[in-house]
Amino acid sequence: MINELKKLMKIQGVSSREDKVAAFIEETVRPYVDEIEKDPLGNLICLKRGTSKKAKKVMLCAHMDEIGFMVNYIQDNGIVRITRVGGINYYAYAHNRVEFENGAVGILVPEGKTEIKDLTPEKYYVDLGVKTKAEAERKVKLGEMCAVKTDLYKLYGTKYTGRPFDDRIGCYVVMEIAKKLGKCDNDVYFVFSAQEEVGCRGSHAASYNVQPDIGIAFDVTPSGDVINASTNFSVKLGDGAAIKIKDSSVMCDRALVAAMFDTAKKNGIKHQTEVLTYGGTDTSSMQTVAGGSRAGCISIPTRYCHTQNEVIDMRDVEACIELGVLCCSFDL
Repeated sequence: MINELKKLMKIQGVSSREDKVAAFIEETVRPYVDEIEKDPLGNLICLKRGTSKKAKKVMLCAHMDEIGFMVNYIQDNGIVRITRVGGINYYAYAHNRVEFENGAVGILVPEGKTEIKDLTPEKYYVDLGVKTKAEAERKVKLGEMCAVKTDLYKLYGTKYTGRPFDDRIGCYVVMEIAKKLGKCDNDVYFVFSAQEEVGCRGSHAASYNVQPDIGIAFDVTPSGDVINASTNFSVKLGDGAAIKIKDSSVMCDRALVAAMFDTAKKNGIKHQTEVLTYGGTDTSSMQTVAGGSRAGCISIPTRYCHTQNEVIDMRDVEACIELGVLCCSFDL
């Protein structure tokens, strides 16, 4: 399990550049589904057909993309200026190695002695170790993407650190659900979406395509069991699958939320309640596209979201997988 997760996390896939991630997922889940489609936006849509003539459409969605940067200017001295792709924690990313799509490596550096409060995109550049614009242009081009280099490391017990758990861990959960799901009355769509970090664009298109009756997103949520946590206090690492009630983008369907809680309790699945006062997920797209759907989210508690060292507990991941499998049979 860990080896497959490590492979998935080490594939770079900044928003709109998810092709390699999609290829890995497609190869992994192909034996477990009946149909696979890749739409023009880059979403990977995998269908396992149900056994009932009155099958509901259940859409399980996790986003493939990660936050990163794009080259927008190269100075005469070879300094590479970048613009953000998604929500960047500039304090956390200072002086980290970044890798470009073509394999070139540089250092993400803030200018001079910039104060933390002044760490804006304009203050950052990538140092490729070159001296001239011509040398830099032999390594990178305008419009090329880069992301902080990643890996997966074991901490204590069942905890692991690395990036981008947001949201490769969600993709991993949906992949495992596809593997474990046996015969099911419903048509289950395993959707791996593109461009969530820049506005839930992929899930919007995929939801319009599928038009699900029930939509469930699998994404990370900040864990409140850290020093000086500002919100999300009820969510803790190791306390199980976090069943979302709301975030700033969605009010989850009450009947679906109730069914998730009831199912988790009846089956002894460790779970907790998520009431998030900010952020958003692909849940919002599934809920509102076309005629709308009953939509909810099962979240994986994660410490230090959008940093180079996010932390998860595999016990929570396993709980999300177990609950997700059972949710495929919902008839709401």
